[in-house]
Amino acid sequence: MSETSVRQAEIAIEQRHVDRVYARLGELRAEAARMRDKSYEHGREATPEALYERDVMVHHANRTLQALDAEAEGLVFGRLDLADGDAVHIGRLGIRDPEFDNLLVDWRAPLASAFYQATPENPLDVVRRRVIRSSRETVVDLSDDLLDPQRAPRDMRVVGDGALMASLSRARSDSMRNIVATIQKEQDDAIRAPEGGVTEITGGPGTGKTAVALHRAAYLLYRDQRKLGGAGVLVVGPSPVFMSYISRVLPSMGEHNVELRALGEVLDGLSAGAIDDPRTAEVKGSSRMVQVLRRALRLAPPDAPDELRMFYRGVVLKLQHEDLKRIRRRLHSKGAPPNRSRMRAADALLEALWHKAKQCADERFQPDRERLITEIGERIEFHRFLVSWWPPLYPMQVLRWLSDPGRLAKASRRLLSAEEIDLLAKSWADVQEWTVADVALIDELRVLAGAPPKRRRAPQADSRELTTWAERTADQPYQRPDNYDEYSHVVVDESQDLSPMQWRMVGRRGRHASWTVVGDPVQSSWPDPAEAARARQEALSSARSHRRFTLRTNYRNSAEIFAVAADAVRDLVPADDLPNAVRTTGVEPVVREVSQWPQEVRAAAEELLEASEGTVGVITAMRRRGEVGEWLAGVGQDRLRVVGSLEAKGMEYDAVLLVDPDELAAESSTGRRALYVALSRATQRLTVLKAKA
Repeated sequence: MSETSVRQAEIAIEQRHVDRVYARLGELRAEAARMRDKSYEHGREATPEALYERDVMVHHANRTLQALDAEAEGLVFGRLDLADGDAVHIGRLGIRDPEFDNLLVDWRAPLASAFYQATPENPLDVVRRRVIRSSRETVVDLSDDLLDPQRAPRDMRVVGDGALMASLSRARSDSMRNIVATIQKEQDDAIRAPEGGVTEITGGPGTGKTAVALHRAAYLLYRDQRKLGGAGVLVVGPSPVFMSYISRVLPSMGEHNVELRALGEVLDGLSAGAIDDPRTAEVKGSSRMVQVLRRALRLAPPDAPDELRMFYRGVVLKLQHEDLKRIRRRLHSKGAPPNRSRMRAADALLEALWHKAKQCADERFQPDRERLITEIGERIEFHRFLVSWWPPLYPMQVLRWLSDPGRLAKASRRLLSAEEIDLLAKSWADVQEWTVADVALIDELRVLAGAPPKRRRAPQADSRELTTWAERTADQPYQRPDNYDEYSHVVVDESQDLSPMQWRMVGRRGRHASWTVVGDPVQSSWPDPAEAARARQEALSSARSHRRFTLRTNYRNSAEIFAVAADAVRDLVPADDLPNAVRTTGVEPVVREVSQWPQEVRAAAEELLEASEGTVGVITAMRRRGEVGEWLAGVGQDRLRVVGSLEAKGMEYDAVLLVDPDELAAESSTGRRALYVALSRATQRLTVLKAKA
């Protein structure tokens, strides 16, 4: 029998099983829909008990339908032939037949672990491991690993030579694929690590860190949905571009209620995508800013009155500038957030007015303390003064006030240099759009200032025919309160780039959480790793255990491409910090000197689009992104992506056109490390355009 015939025969065998799985899936989906419809009828009595039962039943039915409807490249992707003669099929979720026998084992289940853990040295009773590749419900290819030839039956047929390399050659799109069919043992060890404490996953470009972290989140939710699903899982990444790229991974595995947020979106009510120049971002991210912001809150508001005059029983009581200054200083020394100190401020002012009244006492004027405080405290003019002198403080407003260089200088005395003060003041003058670095500062001010008084809302119309909670949330995740800080698990990707202030912001969301922290020190864009490490340690201080996994195999880049990327930093880092690229293509990167930038960038992009099937990323310095986009207007609109160097973090493309590497390195405080990141985004082809000397 020819190799082609063997392959087709084995595909037919697997297709029969896949057909059974999808038929059963249809039955389960219909059952869940019937359960949901029946549950709506159950609540017609409209008693509290009936409505509650209805909520629970509808919620359960909707969760089941979400899991069954999860998008997937192929529901069935693996098979294990065991030494005892049994065969186990592995897939994206678990499915049993009507007799409760396994048709498909969820990849996260203990029984499926051998699919990832078995090796020829330790086969774990697995004789043959098969990877099944499907297009929707149709099996299109197979690939087998014979792990224990001594125990293989004589009639066992083996197809292909492994699935990993084939998957690496597939064209990239705008969404990251899940990797459940091709997880390698070193990756699976990290995915299945215990839930508690901090699990750190490090590795160079292309080692699958991000995919491993997302699959770990799905695995933990599968193992303990009650604990993690209720409190929630938060995934934090570097940019909106990156978060969009990874957004389909968890839904494709049936997990819809994980929150994905870019660093500029961590604070509720604010979504920032603008990026400061590196020097300004460095100042804003420094831990020194905690003290600067604390001092800023203690300064009098810019338009605060500097004198209080009250006419009381024929006597003018006056608190002058220095009196008010002492009162403000004394109030702040108590350490309470300003927005929770309004009543204390009122009491302090009234007490000071009483002391002024005592000083004015004579035969005709004999003030009584309780009466004076009561009478003045009820006056509208006193309350107007209080609102102006001790107003509610809103974080964005406080940051805008710091655009005044004099005010900022007072807040940052002996903390920031004159150059740093000038950078910050300019960045906050006439703010049109907050930057990613500003978000952490605004969050810090939110905590330091305390919650401002809530504005009264218009009364809502009474609605007795209320929809139930289950109906309201049937198609959307549970809505948590603003600035929720009780997540059960937090995933931080590209962690090496978080500033100290960003670590403080993210740390607040995981006060009671376990953590998965993903990064690569070699790719760090933060200029002071020791400062960031201290902030990270503080953010994770509640974790009782720490485990670390290092991924050393680069599956993304061809060896030819990664050799060029590694040369950019080889003299800066230990050799062990660079991963090993295992795949060769025979296609060498192209390095070309140019002088006519618009024309030659356009020509190079068109060449790569012609030579590649998937996406082509054009990576340039951040300040040049818009200009390069104009050069490429109308070129490869569906497959071409123009991104700045910081936006390229975590991304991958079939081909990369790198525009002016010297300019890209010069704009970052980490120089060649930023260039290393950009050079390691391509899977198949790389072209570098340099300025002609």
